[in-house]
Amino acid sequence: MAPLPKAELVQSSLQLYRYLLRCCRQLPEEHIRQHYRHTIRQSFKVHADEDNPERIQQIIKRAIEDADWVMNK
Repeated sequence: MAPLPKAELVQSSLQLYRYLLRCCRQLPEEHIRQHYRHTIRQSFKVHADEDNPERIQQIIKRAIEDADWVMNK
């Protein structure tokens, strides 16, 4: 399964959140989609107070890489 296009345009945490939820819609089974939606929401809550721009970009980059891995799995 190919990742969604325009991942390189993700620059903010809200854009990342939306991108990851859109990726979930492409997953084949409902229980898998529910699991990853829950994980995305929890991660968003954990990192909500992050204010270091460099750290935010690291989180965004890693999340997109992880999403690509899940989509290709």
